[in-house]
Parts: sequence; structure tokens; C-alpha cells
Amino acid sequence: MTVARGESADTGRADNLRGAILMAVSTAGYALNDTAIKTIGDAVPLAQLLFLRGVVTCVLMLLAVRWIGAIRFDLPRREWGLILLRSLADLGATFFFVTALLNMPIANVTAILQALPLTVALAAALFLAEPLGWRRLSAILVGFVGVMLIIRPGAEGFDAWSLWGLGAVGFITLRDLLARRLAPTTPSATVAFAASVVVVAVFGLTMLFEPWTPLTPRSAGLVGLAGVFILCAYVASVATMRAGDIGFVAPFRYTGLVWALILGLVVFGDWPDGLTLTGAAIVVATGLFTLYRERKLAPERSRTAGTRKG
Repeated sequence: MTVARGESADTGRADNLRGAILMAVSTAGYALNDTAIKTIGDAVPLAQLLFLRGVVTCVLMLLAVRWIGAIRFDLPRREWGLILLRSLADLGATFFFVTALLNMPIANVTAILQALPLTVALAAALFLAEPLGWRRLSAILVGFVGVMLIIRPGAEGFDAWSLWGLGAVGFITLRDLLARRLAPTTPSATVAFAASVVVVAVFGLTMLFEPWTPLTPRSAGLVGLAGVFILCAYVASVATMRAGDIGFVAPFRYTGLVWALILGLVVFGDWPDGLTLTGAAIVVATGLFTLYRERKLAPERSRTAGTRKG
């Protein structure tokens, strides 16, 4: 029995390590995608840029999920309705985030996104009746103070594009709430593919009213790389959810801010000022505390649910 427990513990540690590495790879993929998109800058109109990246992502994702057999289209009408609403929320998040990304330092907009665990927890309590204790509520309020330090409304260092970053946070929060309503049997690959199709369709229609800008080999290569990075980030994020304990792995999502800081400095020569870094540190700390409380309370909720069922 001792050997079996030891082997189980070793397996758990190995799974946690693999999950942490996969989470770091996922956040790196998203950061590299953001860097490729930002590098293109004003060379390609926004709608055309998102359309082309969406086409690359759709094709690669369809090939990948078809190969591993992880995509289904025979879903109930309710699921397709939720998938459509989630895809529209993802569309809004993409538009707001990329607009902010093209107009402000990559580390700044990434720092704003670190508030997502806080906004999702608050929205879940308000709209899905999920419990929210005073400790997590306090952490959320402190975290929003950190967000205010990053965007500094009304101050001399205020960047109006930060509001677009906040818009992205709002849409992603809505997207995640809708995802929670999906049935556990609905494949994540189907959901992600549907979101990519909606992005391609909407921005493809938008392009009908804008002139086409010919791509240089450099721009075409960067668009292709962005699509590859997004796909790698998606595959790694899905694998993360199947490796290790979520409570252990989830905090490693904040490595995305580290990637953004490094890439912002190396590629664009940007480094956030002291107030922005302080605000980012507050947001990350409160987000980690929120994840910790969620992990600590999860077993208690499971026991309570089991007692009610019994």
C-alpha cells in the first residue's frame, strides 16, 4: 500500500509539473501571437488582419481537431445557441483587445487582462449565483484598485486605449460565463472552431466595405505565424486542463505577463512605469488569492452538494 501511495504521489507531482509547463507554453503562445500582430502595426487594416489570421487559424484548427477526432457538430440546439453567443462575445473581445494592442504597449494591455479571474468570480456571483465570500470580494475590490493604477483615469499618464483593454475584459468575462453554461460533453474544440468561424465571417463581411491592402512577404509571414501561435496556445491550454490539479496549474497563467514584459522590451523597447508595474503586481496577487480560495472551498462545496443529493 505504501508503494502504491508513493507511486500515486509521484504521478500527481509529474502531472502537476506537466500541467504547469503546458500552461506556460499556452501563455507564451498567446504572447507571441500578440507580438506578431503588433509588429504588423498599421501595415494591414484591422478587419483584414483579423480575417486573415482567422482563416489561418480555422484551417489549422480544423486539420488538427479532425486528425485527433475531437470535433463534433451533432449538438443540441441549446448548445449551438450558447456557442453562438459565446462566439459573439469572443468576437467582441478580439476586436477590443487587438485594437488596444495595436495602440498601447503589449505589457500594459496584458496587465489589464490579468484582472480576468477577479471579474469572472464577481460576475459568476452576480449572474450565476455562485457563492462569493467576504475574503474573495475584498480581494476583487483591491484588485480593481490595481487596475486603476494601470489605466489611471483622469491622470496625466492616462491612455484612452486602456478603456479598450477593459472592454476586452468585459467581453471575455461574458464569454467565460457562457462557457460555464455549456454541457460537459460539448467538445472544447467545437466551441473554439465555431468562434474562429464567426471571426472570419464577420470580418470577412467588413472587408467588403474596405479596400484590400496587398500583403508584403513580411506581413504575410507574420499573419501566418500569428495563426500558428494561436493554435499552439489553444492546444496547450486544452492539454493543461487534462494534466494535473487545476488549483496548482491555474496560477501559472500569470506567466503571460512575464512573457509580455520580456517581448515588449526585446521587440518594441517598451517597459511599463512604476505605477503600472505596481498595479499589475496588485492584480496578480489578488488573482492568485482568489484562485487559492476557490481551490480551498471546492472540496467543501462538493461535500455540500453530495449531502444535498443524499
